[in-house]
Amino acid sequence: MEYQYPISHEWSTEEIIDVIRFYEHIEKAYEKGIVRKHLMTAYRRFKEIVPSKSEEKQLCHEFEELSSYSPYRTVQKAKAAQDGDLIKM
Repeated sequence: MEYQYPISHEWSTEEIIDVIRFYEHIEKAYEKGIVRKHLMTAYRRFKEIVPSKSEEKQLCHEFEELSSYSPYRTVQKAKAAQDGDLIKM
């Protein structure tokens, strides 16, 4: 992809890597599909780093603007799915 992921420069290197991993999982859900468990694990880690709902909305909106992939819709679909399901957007 030819865009930069929305991140905060206040995060540690490990946190940046984990947030980017979450974004990559969203991309994978759109491009190939991803196992629900993997996506939800990445989302839970994302929420540890970004506990604020407003900051989550801002980052996800920025990511959607850049990529056209919606983290919100992807996570909602994953929450409604069963463990072991493939999440494909």
